[in-house]
Amino acid sequence: MTVLRRLLTLLMLSAALARAAEVEQREILQVSPLAGFQYHAGAALFALMNVGDHLTLRREPDNPYDAKAVRVEWHGTQIGYAPRADNVDLARLMDRGTPVEARILHLQKSRDPWKRVLIEIYLLPTP
Repeated sequence: MTVLRRLLTLLMLSAALARAAEVEQREILQVSPLAGFQYHAGAALFALMNVGDHLTLRREPDNPYDAKAVRVEWHGTQIGYAPRADNVDLARLMDRGTPVEARILHLQKSRDPWKRVLIEIYLLPTP
């Protein structure tokens, strides 16, 4: 990630953390921009998305570009991926069967697809 992208992520994270504290306590694994948004259905669905919407994560170990790929879906439709730079630990946890979930943390209209959707990935509490 570039320094500018990391800075943007940190700024959005600080605002998002304040909102997340109001919801429920979750063990946050990572906060990342959605990768590949422009190549999947995300652009067509953007107007329907809301902050807080549940996202489904699916491992793609046979992905020809990234063996640690984690696909992100909104209502059953692929909208992108967890960024390659941030997916190693996530993939490892998912491969071990650790329950994880994700949600939309921030939405922003922008020409830069890396700025459009910020996602929060968290561990599910164990009973």
